[in-house]
Amino acid sequence: MPTLETNRLILRPWEPEDADFAFDLYSRWEVQRFIGNPPRVMTGRAEAEVRIRDWRQMDNPVHAVWVVQLKGSGQLVGNLLLKSIPASGPSLPLQPSGDTEIGWHFHPDHWGHGFATEAAAAALNFAFASGLRRVVAVTAPANAASQKVCIRIGMRHLGRTPRYYNSLCELFEATAPQP
Repeated sequence: MPTLETNRLILRPWEPEDADFAFDLYSRWEVQRFIGNPPRVMTGRAEAEVRIRDWRQMDNPVHAVWVVQLKGSGQLVGNLLLKSIPASGPSLPLQPSGDTEIGWHFHPDHWGHGFATEAAAAALNFAFASGLRRVVAVTAPANAASQKVCIRIGMRHLGRTPRYYNSLCELFEATAPQP
């Protein structure tokens, strides 16, 4: 997985020593309230360690989950993912849909600074430069902040769908620019 850089950010692979940040991020209700069906917070650092291990084992040349850090200080501020999105269905675990999802989760201390937009734009550019033709994003209907990020990075709102995660989501789509 490559490291990506923007003007203010570095998107790099998660490392085991990032578990304290991952636990802090995902143990917060304000971060988790729109994630999962049903949403739930992490209850122990061990969950963060397992999640990081899973992210590090992704075996796809384009899919990745990056920790986002500030240039200069190295402070961790969020998570950016580009991964297979599961289709809704009766079986657990849910099966891949064949679509690639972009998503982001940022620490509340760093909301409102444009970091999600900056990181997501870099990951979307990486996806298209790597040969993907289409990327989707899904948000909870009430997650207006993430919907604004989708629009800012050039995604089109396609309406509500029950197609993913066994949940009714707002669906956004971006397609690769034509040469």
